[in-house]
Amino acid sequence: MSYLGIDLGTSGLRTLLVDDTGQPIASTERHYDVDNPHPGWSEQGPADWIVALDGAIGELRDSQPAFKELRGIGVAGHMHGATLLDDRNAVLRPCILWNDTRSHAEAATLDATQKVRDLSGNIVFPGFTAPKLEWVRKNEPETYAKVAKVLLPAAYLNYYLTGDHVADMSDSAGTSWLDVGARDWSDLLLDAGHMRRDQMPKLVEGSEAAGQLRSDLAARWGLTEPVTVAGGAGDNAAAACGIGAMAEGQGFVSLGTSGVLLAARDGYRPAPETALHTFCHAVPGRWYQMGVMLSATDSLNWLARITGTKPAELTAALGDDLQAPGKVRFLPYLSGERTPHNDADIRGSFTGLSASTTRDDMTRAVLEGVAFGLRDSFEALKGTGAQLDALTAIGGGTGSRYWLQMIATVLGVPLHLPAGSEFGAALGAARLGMAAVTGRDPDAIMTAPATSEIIAPVAEKAAAFDAAYAAFRATYPAIAAVQ
Repeated sequence: MSYLGIDLGTSGLRTLLVDDTGQPIASTERHYDVDNPHPGWSEQGPADWIVALDGAIGELRDSQPAFKELRGIGVAGHMHGATLLDDRNAVLRPCILWNDTRSHAEAATLDATQKVRDLSGNIVFPGFTAPKLEWVRKNEPETYAKVAKVLLPAAYLNYYLTGDHVADMSDSAGTSWLDVGARDWSDLLLDAGHMRRDQMPKLVEGSEAAGQLRSDLAARWGLTEPVTVAGGAGDNAAAACGIGAMAEGQGFVSLGTSGVLLAARDGYRPAPETALHTFCHAVPGRWYQMGVMLSATDSLNWLARITGTKPAELTAALGDDLQAPGKVRFLPYLSGERTPHNDADIRGSFTGLSASTTRDDMTRAVLEGVAFGLRDSFEALKGTGAQLDALTAIGGGTGSRYWLQMIATVLGVPLHLPAGSEFGAALGAARLGMAAVTGRDPDAIMTAPATSEIIAPVAEKAAAFDAAYAAFRATYPAIAAVQ
């Protein structure tokens, strides 16, 4: 038997085919665009996702004999997106994506509504789904009146695959309509957002069956045996499944365009005042918390653009040995910030520049600023009782050993680099498909990959970075004063 993981990303879709031991067989990718019709708007046509999926599946079908043995599918998707369907299941407008900020006023109103934080476990961020629907209600009333179902991007692919409206708990936790502790839609939260329970998809755990692959798709894909589609997961929950971050004490730091520090939790411990996200995990009885910074490697990419070089060249110029913090400080808020500021308008800055400042000084400052931003999330997680003695490091930024040493030193924990190339959301989604088909204990399936290397904190530099982090935090009042 084989299993398929589908990772529906913001810029592209990836499929991963694995065998019945979870070992990768082959993967395919397709890409699509994001539309930005107005400043702060970010939209995508769901039809583009279907074209990408059909193309990626066609390539697997034609090139991999093991595809004919497919028995289970799991979908991971970018969270918070609002895909609106009418009573005939036609898409009413482009999906409003996670990084769309048009609904900031609606988010603030919902966030201030009594019991919303208590039930949802989170601040209502502008990127979440509920404020998007409030914006549509106020600005596109004709569209709003036709809304029969609201589906997140992964749930829309579930609908395409099965013909049923089904979503998993981890993805739905980012809507501000879910009672995250009770793992069910909240009538109070729905009412606060002028929505109804019948407009919501059916809820299942990510490792449970959401339905069966439609017969017409199975025929088109050349499949003759029944194929189960799992509930799936939001992208970070799926990534946690891929690297085995399932239980208390396990977590990862992701150095991608945005930065994520995630901790798996055995219980529900919301802390919305910290701007941490507290969401259901993709398996029953588990949750996870994460801090999110919006400009991680994006900060380094920005510096590379304005200096006319490449990110890898910037970091390579720093050498292999971690230096003490420099005099130049960088605030990594190029696109606003979530944890800890919850401020879409906050912006970045350099301070401490002088006539003697070099490009290398600015590079170090950018790396330090991102590392300190991640420590903000680390400290918030520790405040909720999370015990993280080590973290798995993933994402494009892990190509810089210098940056990894710095982050390990700033956080005070070793970073484990996974061996191999498959340990992300697509693998996690495939594992969820496997769990839905076999009924096996998810913990037995979602194990950690082998470690290729451990990056330890540089002990002799720890005190200097602690002092630099304290100075970084001391800039918070100044940031607030200019807002």
